[in-house]
Amino acid sequence: MPTITPLPVDDPAAHDLLADYFLMRAATFPGHTYTTVFPDPAAFEPPAGVFLVLGEGDANVGCGGIRRIEDGPHGPRYELKHLYLRPETRGRGWGRLLMEDLERRAAEFGAAELVLDTHHTLEAAGGLYEATGFVPIDPYNDNPNATRWYGKSLRDRAIGRPGTAAQPGGGETLA
Repeated sequence: MPTITPLPVDDPAAHDLLADYFLMRAATFPGHTYTTVFPDPAAFEPPAGVFLVLGEGDANVGCGGIRRIEDGPHGPRYELKHLYLRPETRGRGWGRLLMEDLERRAAEFGAAELVLDTHHTLEAAGGLYEATGFVPIDPYNDNPNATRWYGKSLRDRAIGRPGTAAQPGGGETLA
């Protein structure tokens, strides 16, 4: 069973996953012009945000975070950032697991909307975003790495997620 643990974005486990993600994006980005920016740790500290690491056994295999950004037309807005799974773990539903957990936490922080930006070459990610209820929106930032922007209303989102149980050490596992 995978575990999800909130960690500071500058924790070595989180930093290693982000470094892997940035290396992958730089290697595959059209024209090799990907701009790497490690996130500000303060942006991912509750209630401004949170950064999650997905583990399988002793291995850290995925990550993602949310951070508060400027309010949108629907009220408080959080942005999904750096959703990543190591290639050998893809296709197991763990991206959706991370998305659901981050969405739940955004709702608990009072978000009315969750937004994200992505690049059109990340086809599997775009499919996941659409499958989890995100819809295309107008650009809300000037990220040079983005070609698509998505949003999802959280106004009707119930707080809490059935089927999860807390684990010692702050992680969660599917029940």
